[in-house]
Amino acid sequence: MQKEVTSQAITEAMQMEFVDTEGTSTPLQASFEYTTADPYAVSILFKGEPVPVRWTFARDLLIEGFYEPTGDGDVHVWPCLSAEGRAVVILELNSPSGEVLIQVSSRTLSDFIRQMLAKVALGAEADLIDFDDEIAELLSA
Repeated sequence: MQKEVTSQAITEAMQMEFVDTEGTSTPLQASFEYTTADPYAVSILFKGEPVPVRWTFARDLLIEGFYEPTGDGDVHVWPCLSAEGRAVVILELNSPSGEVLIQVSSRTLSDFIRQMLAKVALGAEADLIDFDDEIAELLSA
């Protein structure tokens, strides 16, 4: 497990597992990323071939899904037990290309969530965004 924490971002590389339709898991290298530049979102960077793939979704889904099933649309998150009986969190990611189930250790994910909440507490996300500047930028486009 490799961690990098700066004043603006948190990146945590962690071992995840792809779970196929038979329930068999395959190791997968990925990183969770959080930055105060987009305080409402969290990303997962999958280090695959031929190119890495990034999924970005609401950080609330990750936080809530750690404790109970949550999600509508393209991302669903829920706590579960692995085939070996370990506590994991399942991420179901849906795209036009298909659906994938990823599991990650609850313990590892808990550490990332704690760091993320220490950087920006729940409900404090709006304090980091200048909505007037955001609207002006949208209107100028």
